[in-house]
Amino acid sequence: MPDADVTAAPDKQFFGHPTGLSTLFFTEMWERFSYYGMRGILILFMTAAVTEGGMELTTATAAAIYGLYTAAVYLLALPGGWVADRLLGQRNAVFTGGVIIAAGHFSMAVPGDPTFYMGLVLIALGTGLLKPNVSAIVADLYPEGGARRDAGFSIFYMGINVGALFGPFIVGFLGEKVSWHMGFSAAGIGMVLGLAWYKIGGHLLGDAGRLTESAQSKLPQAKKSFLLGVGGIGVVAALAWVLNNAGTIHITLQGFAQTTGVIIVSLAVVYFLSVILFGGLETAEKKRVGVIFLLFLGAAVFWSGFEQAGSSLNLFAAELTDRSVFGWEMPASFLQSINPFFVIVFAPVFGWLWIALGSRVPSLPIKFGLGLVLLGVGFLVMAWGATYTTNGTLVSPNWLVATYFLHTCGELCLSPVGLSSVTKLAPKRLVGQMMGTWFMGTALGNLIAGLVAGRFDVMPLPQLFVSVSALVGIMGVLFFLLSRPIKRLMGGAS
Repeated sequence: MPDADVTAAPDKQFFGHPTGLSTLFFTEMWERFSYYGMRGILILFMTAAVTEGGMELTTATAAAIYGLYTAAVYLLALPGGWVADRLLGQRNAVFTGGVIIAAGHFSMAVPGDPTFYMGLVLIALGTGLLKPNVSAIVADLYPEGGARRDAGFSIFYMGINVGALFGPFIVGFLGEKVSWHMGFSAAGIGMVLGLAWYKIGGHLLGDAGRLTESAQSKLPQAKKSFLLGVGGIGVVAALAWVLNNAGTIHITLQGFAQTTGVIIVSLAVVYFLSVILFGGLETAEKKRVGVIFLLFLGAAVFWSGFEQAGSSLNLFAAELTDRSVFGWEMPASFLQSINPFFVIVFAPVFGWLWIALGSRVPSLPIKFGLGLVLLGVGFLVMAWGATYTTNGTLVSPNWLVATYFLHTCGELCLSPVGLSSVTKLAPKRLVGQMMGTWFMGTALGNLIAGLVAGRFDVMPLPQLFVSVSALVGIMGVLFFLLSRPIKRLMGGAS
């Protein structure tokens, strides 16, 4: 792929920031439009009857697929970052990822099981390339770092939420009211618009995101490592397929999802223990790595509840919520836009609040605890609302609105400080790896969210939501109780 113009970025401004930020803002906006738009109808399509154009899968199977897909999106960010750093550079990785994402959406637009599953795989692969690297390019626009870079990221993240806000409206309407495959096509068109914007505005990025000279000198070895890695994964997948077909082993989607969760947890535990015991760290560094492990656990539990927005809460919206608006039934996926709307409205409020509190601002473990407790309270609201759905009675969408409000407040307490704290706590030579653990925690949470949603049809909903509330609430209380010990472990980084 030929590189774009390598001249320096023009000395213009986008809301007081480098003009290249506008290129990345709208690229990411359209990518998130496609991602959240498609996610808003994904489990609805899988569980819809064949007569309605759906796949008519059981809730357990559909939820397992949903969990594996959303987990893969975050897990693949790790190799996606490696490929960008050693093979493509962030600039080319973003464009290549966007092309793969668009191909995935258009594959899903073609009726048929093979094209559907191929589409999910392509979207996960493409997002793993695009998502981490577009953020890396944003950072490259601010070589001086500091508060101006933080402000630039705030503008950039606003683009994420604008895309997440409008994606479910357009993709959801077309998918639920016209044709599921028309909705998938709309998601693909959104990604194509993002790619077009990225190429047109590429010259505004200057040299940000280029492959470094050091990486270029090591390209042959990097290509060999990449081919060996892909080949190894292919051999393992082929062997599993052969053994499953021969009856030697029996692989189910739910079993595969559960095994994947165990593998993620095991890898995380082994990694953290090896770093602490054999990483040659000083005592203070070991303590901070221990704190990062606690953040990993807290993040996994948080996302296991929060990410049910697209699974169990989406099914609740479709099957048990009265969505009539002046005689017209609103698509269930429209309710997926509530969270990004609240983020856009309340993110500045939370930012102002933390500044206004000054020295009284809550510490990192207290913010984590608040985020988890608010998430738990949100699920208690859902449990309360679910008690009115006996015999299929439809309830007001306000139950979901209230829940999403509480979940958004929890997200704004926990998510913004999570990754930032990892970068501050990690030993300098391990920052990249420790950031990867945050993605692993997010992936694990998404996987668990899918597995929990699989209980939607077989477990009384009040009991299901109370169970989730108890899990996240207990974890939140633990962060409260351990806040002082955690602060001591953090040392000067607190």
